[in-house]
Amino acid sequence: MAKRVAIVGAGVSGLASIKCCLEEGLEPTCFERSDDLGGLWRFTEHVEEGRASLYKSVVSNSCKEMSCYADFPFPEDYPNYIPNSLFLEYLKMYADRFNLVKCIQFKTKVCSITKRPDFTVSGQWDVVTLREGKQESAVFDAVMICTGFLTNPNLPLDCFPGINNFKGQYFHSRQYKHPDIFKDKRVLVVGMGNSGTDIAVEASHQAKKVFLSTTGGAWVISRVYDSGYPWDMVFMTRFQNMFRNALPTPIVCWLLGKKMNSWFNHENYGLIPEDRVQLREPVLNDELPGRIITGKVIIKPNIKKVKENSVIFNNIPKEEPIDIIVFATGYTFSFPFLDESIVKVEDGQASLYKYIFPTHLQKSTLAFIGIIKPLGSMIPTGETQARWAVRVLKGVNTLPPPSVMLKEVNARKENKPSGFGLCYCKALQSDYIPYIDELLTYIDAKPNLFSMLLTDPRLALAMFFGPCSPYQFRLTGTGKWEGARNAILTQWDRTFKATKTRVIQESSSTYSNLLKLFSFLALLMAIFLIFL
Repeated sequence: MAKRVAIVGAGVSGLASIKCCLEEGLEPTCFERSDDLGGLWRFTEHVEEGRASLYKSVVSNSCKEMSCYADFPFPEDYPNYIPNSLFLEYLKMYADRFNLVKCIQFKTKVCSITKRPDFTVSGQWDVVTLREGKQESAVFDAVMICTGFLTNPNLPLDCFPGINNFKGQYFHSRQYKHPDIFKDKRVLVVGMGNSGTDIAVEASHQAKKVFLSTTGGAWVISRVYDSGYPWDMVFMTRFQNMFRNALPTPIVCWLLGKKMNSWFNHENYGLIPEDRVQLREPVLNDELPGRIITGKVIIKPNIKKVKENSVIFNNIPKEEPIDIIVFATGYTFSFPFLDESIVKVEDGQASLYKYIFPTHLQKSTLAFIGIIKPLGSMIPTGETQARWAVRVLKGVNTLPPPSVMLKEVNARKENKPSGFGLCYCKALQSDYIPYIDELLTYIDAKPNLFSMLLTDPRLALAMFFGPCSPYQFRLTGTGKWEGARNAILTQWDRTFKATKTRVIQESSSTYSNLLKLFSFLALLMAIFLIFL
């Protein structure tokens, strides 16, 4: 009899978990409290309790070739960075392609998940759900939690003296949907993450004046990177990752700062990060420097005091009249359907081995998918987590003893930098490529580039020097996809197809041919002189 698995949430990680269960012959039942799949990527005009919320204009920060499921590329005619409506369409195509909807119970809220009385023997769970006012209970052999960490807004009003006297409007960025509310208003956005920066830029097209308040600054990069390529296809390669991790952290930080400042000097724009050692997620925004240089967005330090109709900033005596304050101050997360004895969230993280498994359970039948912040896309990360987790839940793979797992979790919480590479010291942060490779090793699916260099050198070089796209994670071993090799070798074709929408005839003039010939001869001469 197939093991029954309860999956909470039908977002990107929940869909991947359903598929992985089906691939391993398990029987998944996914509980989704809303009336459709998509999680974060499903836009609604109103905020829904317990579900991540986005604004109408949200576009992915990771390009289509780097943020797809490993065996299901985005349609080649999709733009390289995906608007939320198209992203949702893609998720529905994925669900249809692998027949996942049959496993989802919509409009079903999970009320509680508790251990069965014989848990130490069976590892089973009692799952209580609520649907259309009717409560039901069912027994499951395993549970996968896929609710994410963007559900509970962090609104630290105590940090903003005088906010209770403010006569204007204030709200968390989770409530924001459209920029019309800012028309002819004086707007202050607090917090310089991706959401805060997006909202400030959008507001600047409608508002009378826009301030963006940041405590520590941030590196800002454009989706359009070197030579117009998508930023993550250039930055996220195995070669660059290995190169960065081989260098001392101060040198890596210096190189990173130099690269970030090649677009514009962050110090001159009041944006340079105060802490340039501990990695903070870069802000992806293509417009911010242009809005700053034209005076449409004004960068300010932290708030000192809020008055009835104005704000005073630190080290700036002048009061600035403000009508609307948007707090883009991030999120906390929790699992209200689980007792704290099972998992407890402290300081923005939970005690999870490899960000997936609780360390103290007698039976490894509970997994958390997507509770991580990699410097890379969440879709392939969550999918790879699910592939390994499902095999552990099935009993094919085993976990180390609890003492070993706890030791690793505690070491991670201590946030001791290694001294090399980027410093991933914030809660839930992880180095994308090494983390994925580690999980792939557990399921015998990590590609061996050395042996591949002998048998398929073209592919090996594309994988090492080119983008570390998700197709690499389905190239071999458990969960192998036959189309992976071709997808890797044609990823740039799909990238360019989205932008080369005007056919241009290449010039074949005599001048250009002569120029190419002289360039080739100059290269040969240089090589000759080097080895002379």
